[in-house]
Amino acid sequence: MRNSKSLSAKPSCNQKKIKAIKAIALILILAAVSFFGFLDAGYLTANHYLKTPIVCSIFEGCEKVLTSPYAVIYNIPVALLGMIFYLVIFLTSLFYLTFEKKSAVNLIFILSAAAFLASLYFIYLQLFIIKAICFYCLLSAASSAVLFVLSFLLFVKIRINENS
Repeated sequence: MRNSKSLSAKPSCNQKKIKAIKAIALILILAAVSFFGFLDAGYLTANHYLKTPIVCSIFEGCEKVLTSPYAVIYNIPVALLGMIFYLVIFLTSLFYLTFEKKSAVNLIFILSAAAFLASLYFIYLQLFIIKAICFYCLLSAASSAVLFVLSFLLFVKIRINENS
């Protein structure tokens, strides 16, 4: 007969390695999405400051959205705030990969939740107030949504690993 101690509920080394690999995969995808969001917001920020026209092939409302009063907050383009957000998420992801500090995941989760809520508000503004849709803004909103979901999954995964 087997000893009851050998059937304990503690995960094996292989299970721990698999969990660690899944966490690393999540953080790498999170970093990639944040880099994409940074590029998207960077394009909009550059166009804002250079005053160049936006190439908007899918929807024709980009210019209307990006020149609306809602595109700036205290003379700071919302796109620049997006760039800063995506850069912080990207760097914090790299920080987590390097040092495995759980506080990094907490920060990513809190910031991505705030950005997701802000994106919902900006989509509302586009649809119901400005009555125009900006393709690049929707890409940013999609990036924020993906970051929120990934950060939630990572947050939960780390909390579960703490308790096991």
